[in-house]
Amino acid sequence: MQLCNKPPYPSVDGGTMAMDSITQGLMECGCEVKVLSVCSDKHPVLKERMDEAYLEATRFESAYVDLKVHKLDAAISLLCGESYHVKRFESRSFESKLIEILKAEEFDIVHIESIFLAPYLPAIRRYSNAKVVLRAHNVEHEIWRRIASQTPNMAKRWYLKKLALALRMYELEHLNAFDAIVCITQTDADYFRNTLSPEGHKCKRPMMVIPFGIRMPEIAGETSVIPNSLYHIGSMDWMPNQESIEWLLTDIWPLIHSQEPQVSLYLAGRKMPERFLEKSGDGLYVEGEVADANAYIADKQINVVPLLSGSGIRVKIIESMAAGKVVVTTSVGAQGIDYEDGKNILIANTPQEFADQIKRLADNPSFCREIGQNARRLAEEHYDRNRLGKQLVDFYHNISGEVEL
Repeated sequence: MQLCNKPPYPSVDGGTMAMDSITQGLMECGCEVKVLSVCSDKHPVLKERMDEAYLEATRFESAYVDLKVHKLDAAISLLCGESYHVKRFESRSFESKLIEILKAEEFDIVHIESIFLAPYLPAIRRYSNAKVVLRAHNVEHEIWRRIASQTPNMAKRWYLKKLALALRMYELEHLNAFDAIVCITQTDADYFRNTLSPEGHKCKRPMMVIPFGIRMPEIAGETSVIPNSLYHIGSMDWMPNQESIEWLLTDIWPLIHSQEPQVSLYLAGRKMPERFLEKSGDGLYVEGEVADANAYIADKQINVVPLLSGSGIRVKIIESMAAGKVVVTTSVGAQGIDYEDGKNILIANTPQEFADQIKRLADNPSFCREIGQNARRLAEEHYDRNRLGKQLVDFYHNISGEVEL
């Protein structure tokens, strides 16, 4: 059983893509997968957009969880030292649906997507003998710690620091409650393995790294591109993406545009803030959600990802590399990717470094093509969904006593 903190299909952001990659990878390896997902106002279940084959193969079910921020509940959690990030996911309706399924079926593995669903561990233990595995997409509290450190408003920064601290305590305390942990990057795995919990314990559970996987044949394809075109696509209801686009439009793009006026920049993503949409013009094209992300990036050249905070692995970067695109990103953005700067990706950590890398690419088309080709090769070697699925199944066998999944 795969428990998801939001509907993994149809995929609308990096997190849902990563979850669906696990679903598809396991099914391609012959595993039977049952998906139970949180449904919320922010991430509703869109059954009209789900094809029948997916619904039948996964026997998809969901339960509504109210994830809206309620000020009183947030204040109570703050006073009690609880993680409001996690508290919001506690739901009687979701727990009832989970128990109903566990009573009706037997599972070898319960695969939990994100620490936010850890409150359901007691119910799983009570009603199932399955091994329970945490899929850690990020070190969640590190994302919020970095966001807090970048927040200029003092009151908001204080509050975000408190949220990050409470989440840190919860995340590290609960790692050993799982039977195993599957991290998305080696950096995250090392952090979990070596960081003491508030109680003074290190994570001792079996752990492996399975990055985001792509079905490569679906990504491949040659097409003509817009010369000197930059792009960024990502869900804008994720705070690190908003933060990065704010930096891009305020500090990076003006510098690039003044030095290389022939360069164009295309931005897209669901829930694009109005303040960004209003900046379209003079080589800058900003739009909201696009119907087909792969089609949108097909004629673009260079993916610009000026990420300042975050953990885990950037799914959109892997997708871009698999499509043979050049990626220019920060050290934070490239975290977890087995890259070589200057060979299959370009790293820039300041506005001037971004401008210099874009000039380098614009002035040397052959270098631009070479980086894109090497990026594609890296994706083929390290992020093929089928290969990663087999590795995950082997790991499941090891922790389950060689059961047939």
